[in-house]
Amino acid sequence: MKQTDEMELLPEEEMNLSGHLVFNIDVMLAKRKMSVTELANRVGITLANMSILKSGKAKAIRVSTIEKLCEILECQPGDLFEYVKN
Repeated sequence: MKQTDEMELLPEEEMNLSGHLVFNIDVMLAKRKMSVTELANRVGITLANMSILKSGKAKAIRVSTIEKLCEILECQPGDLFEYVKN
């Protein structure tokens, strides 16, 4: 396997992933009694992109978006995501 430094990213097929992230945005929305539309507007992303995040179909997410989600939902990144082994 190719050696990498801290900032270099490998294509997914070279990483040999044995799990995946589950997005728990629905859980946090319910806890905060907030709609998906309100969250999307406050974060500054489209409703379509928020739906992609919620469904777990997103292939990437910006750190700044995670920061905004955490700020608005008053939570930690670990509240939004859960790693599940296959």
